[in-house]
Amino acid sequence: MPSPQAPLTLTAPNGAMTRITLNNPARRNALSLAMLESLIDALTGAAAADQCRVIIIDGAGPAFSAGHDLAEMRIERNPNFYDGLFGTCTALMQTIHELRVPVIAQVHGVATAAGCQLVAACDLAICTDTTRFATPGVNIGLFCSTPMVPISRAIGRKRAMEMLLTGSMIDATTAVSWGLVNRAVADSELNTACAELANQIASASPQIVAIGKRAFWAQIDEPEQVAYQRAGEVMQANAMLDDAHEGMSAFLEKRSPHWPSETLEERAPMGER
Repeated sequence: MPSPQAPLTLTAPNGAMTRITLNNPARRNALSLAMLESLIDALTGAAAADQCRVIIIDGAGPAFSAGHDLAEMRIERNPNFYDGLFGTCTALMQTIHELRVPVIAQVHGVATAAGCQLVAACDLAICTDTTRFATPGVNIGLFCSTPMVPISRAIGRKRAMEMLLTGSMIDATTAVSWGLVNRAVADSELNTACAELANQIASASPQIVAIGKRAFWAQIDEPEQVAYQRAGEVMQANAMLDDAHEGMSAFLEKRSPHWPSETLEERAPMGER
């Protein structure tokens, strides 16, 4: 496990759930180049473990993430550095979509700029009812151009433009109603809510979850006809799998399924690990 000074910490990396914690609270978990690179490595490493079913990303200290490290960006004023920084950030967001396991953002405090981008890029997100979100780059001369990619896809054009052009904070209630996060809960309930969601996902066939997640992101921005073609091909192949027939049999026989693709003989609920 990385030392406390490392930009990330991992919890239960060999269990059904891996928790990746952004661990630079003094900098509000700023997404420095080192943090971005570490996140990509941690995500791909966790997902490569057969027993991993869900990944949760959270943040240490008072904030989830304040976005890019502006101090680093001001010091490293050269196009090669900026190209590497924003390219790595894009690679992180795309990695989340390409992983076979769902990624849940567990959000508290604030998530701003690229931190808000990370929330929008995750497959699911739960926040506290006091969490706030913003893309405030316009107010400091650095428009949140890359954050707008997943944010606009999550909440729609007019709402995204309001966030991007004003830089104003939105509260948790607004974030839920706009679709930036799935739901908001009390501070004391955040860990439990995320674990319960992760447990529910982990009870399904890992093979089928992986197929479904990848198909979702592959079709989401396609024209309807192309999306149906892609989804139909995936569903046909899915229907041929042993897990599909075990699931259908279990449903008809009113019993719990035993997934043939499952590699763990027993899996305790994540809260008991």
